[in-house]
Amino acid sequence: MTLLCRIDHWLFKAVAVLAQLFLIGAVAAGFWQVIARFVLSAPVDWSEVLTRALLIWAVLLGVALAFRHGAMLGVEILRSVLRAGPRRALAWLVALVCSGFLGFLAWIGGQMTWRVRFQTVPSLDISISWIYLAIPVGATLAAIAVLIRVAAAPEAERVPLDGQG
Repeated sequence: MTLLCRIDHWLFKAVAVLAQLFLIGAVAAGFWQVIARFVLSAPVDWSEVLTRALLIWAVLLGVALAFRHGAMLGVEILRSVLRAGPRRALAWLVALVCSGFLGFLAWIGGQMTWRVRFQTVPSLDISISWIYLAIPVGATLAAIAVLIRVAAAPEAERVPLDGQG
């Protein structure tokens, strides 16, 4: 379990740093767009697209972080009437359903990414698949986060998947 905890710690620390860097980059690109357009009277065409791409990545990485910290829908009514053993089973069921959906989303996102690999973003001159790649990466990380959260929870805690109690 300590290996799982170490992987969890370093993986989601890296995800948090990346999400923050993408947000900072989006703010910087958006700020430059305002300066270039209204102060320099010379708008640039790449900053809006870059801001959008960085925000997409930041949001999808942020979703994985939110899932890791338990910010997901709970089955509170059912969970509150169950004893510890069935409550743990419910936590695993919810985690598996969420992970299944996120896995499906990652698969569909991967197909979309593959399909658009030859299209380019004109103002950035990169493949649009780099932007679409945020979907399978974010969904996969979110599925891993859900499973790690339920697997690494101490027995006394009984895994409140909704982040409460």
